Amino acid sequence: MTLELFDYSPITERPKLTWPDGKKVAFYVGLNVEHFLVDRPSTSIWPLDVIPDPLNYGWRDYGARVGIWRVIDILDKHGLRASTLLNSMVAEHNPQIVTAGVERDWAWLAHGSTNSILHTALEPDEERKVLTEIVETIENATGTRPKGWMGPALTQTFKTPELLAELGLQYVLDWTNDDQPYRLNVPGMLSVPYTLGLNDLGLFLRGTSGPEFLQMVKDQYDVLRADSEHTGRVMALALHPFVIGQPFLAKYLDLALEYIASQSDVWLTTSDEIAAHYVTA
Repeated sequence: MTLELFDYSPITERPKLTWPDGKKVAFYVGLNVEHFLVDRPSTSIWPLDVIPDPLNYGWRDYGARVGIWRVIDILDKHGLRASTLLNSMVAEHNPQIVTAGVERDWAWLAHGSTNSILHTALEPDEERKVLTEIVETIENATGTRPKGWMGPALTQTFKTPELLAELGLQYVLDWTNDDQPYRLNVPGMLSVPYTLGLNDLGLFLRGTSGPEFLQMVKDQYDVLRADSEHTGRVMALALHPFVIGQPFLAKYLDLALEYIASQSDVWLTTSDEIAAHYVTA
């Protein structure tokens, strides 16, 4: 099968991309704010085939009860607005988080209903109904209609971008294959860079320590800044409150964001603003 959603475009053959005020690297925090079902498998620290699963559910639920509030304090400290990848069920189960984000003018992206249900094998009519309910739930809860999408565990069907465009969304994060936005072969739809490499969940599950995480954030920025002498780049930092919100890691998130925010050539922004600028640049 040939993938027709986007064309191959080497970054060396594109027009120069510039960011506002001559900044070199557009930086955003992709904050995964998720709801998990107690009777369905999902992200696990130790996979267990039991119901209920207090070990894994409790680890994930720490993010909503404690970790998110620690992360919010750190983002506030460094003047960063989150690009919030929101499961729509959070609006019902954890409305205080949504309220906190609205007060801070976060950007809101649709991220499925729950990360316990993947977006695969849906027929078009069923998927249209599911996506409509997710988008409208988030709009009603936040007062803002989402412009972006990331599927639970980055899952889509081949029809997802087209159906999202019908709903007025403008970009997806699921195809983590570039350092710049690019146009999909769906009218009005972009891909905006997200990251699996600089993603606290994957790093933590591979045993990455806090000091190693800090150094990786610094290295990522430094290399992208060097690359940006030729054309602008995007740096995404993917965070999950049940991971980075743990005390022994949050300390290093604070230090990492302190480093990023101190750079003179960085545009501290959101994925919404990156997409909007790319379209008009």
